[in-house]
Amino acid sequence: KIASPASIFYLTHKQKIMTQDTYINHKIGILAIETYTSHQYVLQSELETHEHVSPGKFTIGLGQKGIALTGDREDINSICLTAVHNLLEKYDIDVTDVGRVEVGTETLVDKSKSTKTVLMDLFPNNTDIEGATIVNACYGGTAALLNAFLWCDSNAYNGKYAIVVAGDIAAYDKGPARPTGGMGAVALLIGRDAPLTIDLRQRVTHASHVWDFYKPDPSKETPVVDGVLSQVCYYQALEDVYTRFCDVMSSGDVFGLKDYGVDTAKDTYFCFHAPYNKLVQKSFGRLCFLDARRRFHSTTAADDEEDDELKPYLTKPLEETYTDKTLEKILKNKSSTMFHEKMKDANYAGQWIGNTYTGSVFFGFASLIDRL
Repeated sequence: KIASPASIFYLTHKQKIMTQDTYINHKIGILAIETYTSHQYVLQSELETHEHVSPGKFTIGLGQKGIALTGDREDINSICLTAVHNLLEKYDIDVTDVGRVEVGTETLVDKSKSTKTVLMDLFPNNTDIEGATIVNACYGGTAALLNAFLWCDSNAYNGKYAIVVAGDIAAYDKGPARPTGGMGAVALLIGRDAPLTIDLRQRVTHASHVWDFYKPDPSKETPVVDGVLSQVCYYQALEDVYTRFCDVMSSGDVFGLKDYGVDTAKDTYFCFHAPYNKLVQKSFGRLCFLDARRRFHSTTAADDEEDDELKPYLTKPLEETYTDKTLEKILKNKSSTMFHEKMKDANYAGQWIGNTYTGSVFFGFASLIDRL
């Protein structure tokens, strides 16, 4: 039963849910960010020489400049320990003021003892810390962040900080995927009344079961990867959430949200999960493509002459456009200026350290803030 946006909403089984009248904005968000990556790295140009490939294959073809590497003195636990230790020390956080630690990683040292358990060494005399390590490929860090946000926003919140750690060592067997590796960890301090807030009602999710990237052999740190399928999965996931997010943000006042039309040309910055820079650039171009399709279907005509090249693609099924090289070139040319304005700073760190799986989007966020 729905009477009006300001009334109580009921599901079909009469469960009451939040409305504009009952929601309290605690300004949940990020209080501090600390990043860590290795002091050891290889220039992608030197890796090109070592792999006997043509100059520019990794630096231009992938858009990468460097790749961070671990030595024999580091593993995922030590990396995350360093990130959290630096966060606590730099911001003078009393360890007894932390009530939750969530970790996102797919780099496992032990199949039972989690990285979160290891991190408890940093909290002497404080065993009352909730949380766990989440293993869900690159999404684990986002899931950990959402868990921390929801805890801080719930009736179970006890006034203490949450810490979210997202990090991985991305390693690949010799072959085309090797230059897309990297390593690093990000630690985020989460709480109420934050300077960087996130409205939990303004979110959408895409989840599906696909065999594009997986690690079936626990004795190996490298994955099985289907690169072509993985790129298509990236496009599909991004386009699905972007389309539905645009709907959420322009749906009116259902939850008291501002009626805000999302558009790549209007929004100031974007920050993506970044396996490699060129994929991010292509994907941003596809968001511009989705905006053009939305405008076309709302007006039944392309807005201006700039869209003339896109007209043949505006009514074509999306699944038929993912491997179209002509369209890819058109989108790259049309979105190039906006990409550099809105994404260059967020991509800077990832270009030098490489992919950090669960930590990638957070390295991008930290890079953007640092360079503003």
